[in-house]
Amino acid sequence: MAIILIVAKPIVFWPFLIYAAAVLVLVGIMIGLSWVLGERHKEKMTDEPYESGIPPTGNARLRFSSHFYLIAIFFVIFDLDAVFIMSWAVSFRELGVPGYLGILVFIGILIVVLVYEIGIKALDFGPQGKRILRNKNRLKK
Repeated sequence: MAIILIVAKPIVFWPFLIYAAAVLVLVGIMIGLSWVLGERHKEKMTDEPYESGIPPTGNARLRFSSHFYLIAIFFVIFDLDAVFIMSWAVSFRELGVPGYLGILVFIGILIVVLVYEIGIKALDFGPQGKRILRNKNRLKK
C-alpha cells in the first residue's frame, strides 16, 4: 500500500510541472525576442556608469556630510515608531487601559528624545542665520 501512495503522489504535481514548463517557455520566448529584436549599438557613452546621453562630470564618489546620514537614521527611527503607533491604533480596543498607558509612555519617550535632539542641535546642519548676520554686520563696519 505504501508503494501505491508513493506512485500516486507524483501524479498530483502534474499541474505544477505544466505551469513550470509554461513559465520556462514564456521566459525563453521573451529573452529570445529581446535578443532578436533588440538594438545593437556601441557608442562612446554606452560603457559609462550612467548611460543617459549626458557626459559625466567629475567623480561619482562624492563626500556627503555626516549630517545627511544622521537625518536618514532619525527618519528610520521615527518611521519605525510610527509603525508601532499604527499597530497600537489597530488593536487599541483589545489592549485596554494597559495598552493606552504603554503607548503614552512610548510617545512620551519619543517627545523627550526629540527635545534632546533639538537641544543638542542634531537637526541643525544648515548655515546658521545669526552667525551669517553677525559676519555680515562686521563686514559693513
